[in-house]
Amino acid sequence: MTPPLIQIKNLKKYFSYKGQTLRAVDDISFDIFPQETLGLVGESGCGKTALARALMRLYEPTSGDILFKGESILCYKGKAIKSLRHDMQYIFQDPYASLNPRMTAGEIIAEPLNIHNVLNPSDRQKRVQELLELVGLRPEYVRRFPHEFSGGQRQRIGIARALALNPRLIVCDEPIAALDVSIQAQIVNLLKYLQEEMGLTYLFISHDLAMVKYLSTRVAVMYLGHLMELAPSHDLYDKPLHPYTQGLLSAIPIPDPLIEKKRTCILLTGEVPSPINPPKGCVFCTRCPKAEKICFEKRPTLREISSGHQVSCHLVTP
Repeated sequence: MTPPLIQIKNLKKYFSYKGQTLRAVDDISFDIFPQETLGLVGESGCGKTALARALMRLYEPTSGDILFKGESILCYKGKAIKSLRHDMQYIFQDPYASLNPRMTAGEIIAEPLNIHNVLNPSDRQKRVQELLELVGLRPEYVRRFPHEFSGGQRQRIGIARALALNPRLIVCDEPIAALDVSIQAQIVNLLKYLQEEMGLTYLFISHDLAMVKYLSTRVAVMYLGHLMELAPSHDLYDKPLHPYTQGLLSAIPIPDPLIEKKRTCILLTGEVPSPINPPKGCVFCTRCPKAEKICFEKRPTLREISSGHQVSCHLVTP
């Protein structure tokens, strides 16, 4: 088997304020393999972005370890973190807020090349034009400012900026959430094309479960800072094992009235508990329709139920 590109081991990211601790990411472990897309899904506030930013060293992890190509990156400081940006890049959610309004498209895309002193000035300009064409924009757009572009075009500029240094891994933090539905499909197809052409590896965060199914090799499901289920995409969508995953997938509408009529929708009652004061046992026990006594007393561990299919639930057996 190909060794993992990224290994996350028992990662924790806590935020403390006025004596209270918010457990945004609480003891999560998983691997990301070269040239795969790992989809990461879950409700708002479950810790997806905190996990992604801790992985990128934008947040300092509280504990645990992150290995890139077998080497821990938590000890990296200063220039070492800067060199890491050659291999790991980030596409932000909001294409309106993530671009500097005072810089042209060409300056935005060239910024990583300037910071890392890659290529000479004339070659940088050629590289910028190549990147614009690669993401489906005209080379003459190089002198336009962000306000002159649509939302989809701005996100293409953000993608071009992320590609400038030829990274191995790109974290896509809900890159289609702020876009119109028709534009979302264009951006997802662009990401898929770039992966095939450049051998990229993605961590793809999204609320859109249909897009995650289309794009992802494997899917991880988060809830309240914990990993509930991790499985190959087809396994997770065909046979979800965790009650939370079953509830999420039952909310996806199916464009067939006959199938939709026969389908049972699983309604998750109650509110998501506070990550400052999570339940004692399984973090999902207060909303789980199948919860038993052990679920309220003991926290389950993520264990493999079948080949590549891991679940954090006391009630699921091989």
